[in-house]
Amino acid sequence: MLDRQYKLLLWIGCLVMGVRVASAQNVAANAFRTSERCFVCHNNLKTAKGEDASIGMAWRASMMANSARDPYWQASVRRETLDHAGQSAVIQNECANCHMPLTHRIDHASGQQTVVFAHLPFKAENKADTAAEGVTCTVCHQIQSTGLGAPETYNGNFHVAAVNDPVRPLYGPYPVDAAKVAPLHLSGSGYPLAESKHIREAALCGSCHTLYTTSIAADGQAAGTLPEQMTYPEWLHSDYRDKQSCQQCHMPAVSDPVRIAVLYSDPKEGVRRHSFDGSNFLMQRILNVHRNDLGVAAPEADLEAAATRTVFYLQSRAAHLSLDSLELADGEVRFSVKVENLTGHKLPTSFPSRRAWLHVTVTATDGHILFESGKLHADGSIEGNVNDMDPARYLPHFTKINSPDQVEIFEPILGDAAGHVTTGLLTATQYLKDNRILPAGFDKATASAEIAVHGEAVADPEFKGGRSITQYQIPVKGASGPFKIAVELLYQPIGYRWARNLASFQTDETQHFVRYFEQAAPNSAVVLAHAEATSVQP
Repeated sequence: MLDRQYKLLLWIGCLVMGVRVASAQNVAANAFRTSERCFVCHNNLKTAKGEDASIGMAWRASMMANSARDPYWQASVRRETLDHAGQSAVIQNECANCHMPLTHRIDHASGQQTVVFAHLPFKAENKADTAAEGVTCTVCHQIQSTGLGAPETYNGNFHVAAVNDPVRPLYGPYPVDAAKVAPLHLSGSGYPLAESKHIREAALCGSCHTLYTTSIAADGQAAGTLPEQMTYPEWLHSDYRDKQSCQQCHMPAVSDPVRIAVLYSDPKEGVRRHSFDGSNFLMQRILNVHRNDLGVAAPEADLEAAATRTVFYLQSRAAHLSLDSLELADGEVRFSVKVENLTGHKLPTSFPSRRAWLHVTVTATDGHILFESGKLHADGSIEGNVNDMDPARYLPHFTKINSPDQVEIFEPILGDAAGHVTTGLLTATQYLKDNRILPAGFDKATASAEIAVHGEAVADPEFKGGRSITQYQIPVKGASGPFKIAVELLYQPIGYRWARNLASFQTDETQHFVRYFEQAAPNSAVVLAHAEATSVQP
């Protein structure tokens, strides 16, 4: 009975939408649909066992759905427009290409540039706001196969049918029963459906997850190109290119057959969740806490569940840690720490604010900590990391550690044309350090310049595809053993320095984000993996 009532409501909803389409043909022919259209049919989806597989509900708590609401992105764009005021319009337009794709495509078709800050702040109740939609249903599902995987489609320059084309198909991985589905879908979303396997290929994701930024000199001229985010090329240079696509990892399959729509859809095998499991649990929780400021539409419970799922995903799929070669000799505890990358790209990858590091402690029998490297402070900084204390400096990659002020941090450090450390994306022209842990099969000797290793890790024979090994030699002479060694691999989506460098910019976006980060800092990192061992007395 309830199912019949729900179908009746759907029919009414679709009829209403059909009236909207018929009465507003100009809008229908020139604009992308927002997710409210898709939600009508692609929620309330359950397997025979009662497992929820709703597409819209999963998406709305993801970072894809909240890409335009992301306060760190908003603050970063504002910072870049202040650093390079003469290029403000160009910067906003470029950044909107991936974070406000619906509005950007509509503006582009009208010969206009997208002005990001003209759309802020968002209001949660405005469900038809294309700018607030982020990376939404009708973006990904309208991407054509043309040029995917080629450089001309990077930086979000994928192809869709002309915005003013009234017949722009939505692509999916399953055959379309046109007699049943197409008329209903046209009355709801306004688009026909088409089957195409490219929707499940990594090259589709690579169009936005390969990002080059053009550096801007003081005179406003181009100063170089920075390979800012190279997730797709990293994947191409790994073993994963032949065994696992982006979608297979970040869109986990529903365990049992399930319908993909509540009407006219038979249960299908291999339906993938639209949760887009990733790594930015910190932002999901910031969005939740400051939901009124940011116009967040996803319910609190959904966002918290998404953040919790993100942490679980990281802790089960990102890395493995092991302690080896443990010995006690000559008044030292000696051991090696091996970090194995379980992902198909660098760890961490994507936006260069992300970092992972080793937190190591050596404890005596009486519980006294004899050595500690990599302790996280409540403000989000790392004890001993000079970059957190001084923005002009940074720690190198270490092959051997014997002092608490040495911390193995797997991170990218950007440099400007003069070799100075910077967190300004459009000021950066190079990597001064990049020792992010490489995926299995990644050969650093043959890697292209865009995905190369930089700094001391280049010459480290124990830093190679799939793993990194760091040696520790800790003086313990005079202390009582046996000694307990504990190691954690910590991960932080937004490093302390990347957040703090926004504090000097006196704008709403930058100041709000700094405040958000300060509040969230005590919980800004999670443990990806850990290992323990106890020394044996000689």
